[in-house]
Amino acid sequence: MPQRPSSLLDRIAIGLSGLCLLHCMAGFVLLSVFALTGDWLDHRVHVVGLALAAPLAAVALWRGFRQHGRLPIGMLGMVGLTVMVASLIVTHGGAVEIMVSMAGVSLLALAHWQNLRALRAP
Repeated sequence: MPQRPSSLLDRIAIGLSGLCLLHCMAGFVLLSVFALTGDWLDHRVHVVGLALAAPLAAVALWRGFRQHGRLPIGMLGMVGLTVMVASLIVTHGGAVEIMVSMAGVSLLALAHWQNLRALRAP
């Protein structure tokens, strides 16, 4: 049975959220161990991640809302994206940035997971 487009987008978004969390955790460990971590921890990766996450979240959560009508799921996703934007404002590489980034990504992933569950509900 083919998946609904919204369901597939939510699954992709959850996967990207997991990669972002892995990046944050690895960055935290590397920053704790090494003084210089390399370009893959450059602040631009967060801008690129947000540029991917925002439209994907918007489309997936909007399609889900049109099918299940649960506004709080979309609102949770918006809060997650807003927290992710806030992580761009704080100093790059510090513990605050890592915690804010992880919180935003986690909230957004939770919204996508709830969207998937709502789409499966009878």
